[in-house]
Amino acid sequence: MKNFITLLLGLIIGALIMYFICNKNTDEGAVEVTKPTGVITPSEARVLDKAYNSRHALISKDIVNKADNRSAWWSLEDIQNYIVYAQNQSSDLGFDMNGIRVYLGAYPTQGEDVGYTTMFLVPTASGIGDKGGSQLGGNNDIPDADPLNMGQGGTPPGANYPQ
Repeated sequence: MKNFITLLLGLIIGALIMYFICNKNTDEGAVEVTKPTGVITPSEARVLDKAYNSRHALISKDIVNKADNRSAWWSLEDIQNYIVYAQNQSSDLGFDMNGIRVYLGAYPTQGEDVGYTTMFLVPTASGIGDKGGSQLGGNNDIPDADPLNMGQGGTPPGANYPQ
């Protein structure tokens, strides 16, 4: 009887140990998802899109005389690769990258080719670079860091979201 109780107690302790080991391994792979600051609703995106329509019409009709680009798209892989690239380059330049700024730009007009609108990303930092970089205030562009361009155009959000 004494051996049976010892065996039963050993099985129970072993089962508890296996339970905690298995649960610990499944929790390690879990990633906590936090909603970023600035996320808006599809309805709010439609409002922003409609507010931009008059500016887009002005550029399209009065400047380029064709429908101009008004968005940029990069693959998730390109964005992830760019962030890693920009962080490494910023570090090499002596800065601790703290964000990315999105700029509107336009390609130069060449002959009959109209210079369409584009968007590009620039890494930002604050403070002084540890390799003698220039003095930066809060969240300024990192001098000599490579921006990301060449995104693909898309359809405005007003056309993508149900009304």
